[in-house]
Amino acid sequence: MLLSATIHLTTAFSSSSGIPALAFSRTSRRSFASSLLASVSSSSDVTLETSGGDLGTLEYRLKLISKSSSSPVSPWHSINLKSSTPNRFNMLTEISKNGKRKMEVDTKGEGNPIKQDVKKGNVREYHGPIFWNYGCFPQTWEDPNETHPTLKVNGDNDPLDCLEIGETALEPGSITSVKALGVLAMIDDGELDWKVLCVRESEESKYPNGIDDVPDAVKDGIREWFRWYKTPDGKPLNEFGFDEKWLGEKEVLEVIEETNGAWKNLKEGKVAADGLWLGD
Repeated sequence: MLLSATIHLTTAFSSSSGIPALAFSRTSRRSFASSLLASVSSSSDVTLETSGGDLGTLEYRLKLISKSSSSPVSPWHSINLKSSTPNRFNMLTEISKNGKRKMEVDTKGEGNPIKQDVKKGNVREYHGPIFWNYGCFPQTWEDPNETHPTLKVNGDNDPLDCLEIGETALEPGSITSVKALGVLAMIDDGELDWKVLCVRESEESKYPNGIDDVPDAVKDGIREWFRWYKTPDGKPLNEFGFDEKWLGEKEVLEVIEETNGAWKNLKEGKVAADGLWLGD
């Protein structure tokens, strides 16, 4: 099945929103059915393309294409979790720092493009900007079939979320090598939704002691933002496990390893996909 005609994307950040301003030119149609998914490790390996409609519409899709092979790249399955730097991980940015549009990897859509979340038939925006770069770790999955032994809740059926606290906005669709500093166990609508706090390699020297060096204002700000962000829609406050504390390096590496293992089980067919697009 062919995707709709795609549009080449170049970006320049808007200073007011942190969301890229877009310039477009037409490119060829691409088929996921006829092309092998390419494996990539950094933003230098890919170009970004859009299709379907303008940013802010239901039809908008942002896709990654391999520069070397011109093959599609699944942001969820094709990007290597581990970066080329030992003990560092690749973060896929979905929402730029200070953005409001709720962009996310489409785990059920062909090729797993980035799209804007939909609520009641309309594209979804946060009620205020998110103050950090927000995205996910590829090749991870929070398994909804597994109950956490301490928290007694199951995974949220999505890739592992991460927040990057660097100085500048990262482009949606970009791949950034980061150091994982800590992790927060958020419980959202009765599901476990881990939030990993990380920083790009070029700024990690600011945090030699990991999560302990992150200012309390940042850690508390992230927790409270996620506690309250759904309340304007009439939803209850989100809760947090482990006495609402940020867990450190040992725990965050365990969470990354566990969710990577769950993703491998999913890809190998050891658990049911239930509509998730795996590229097989």
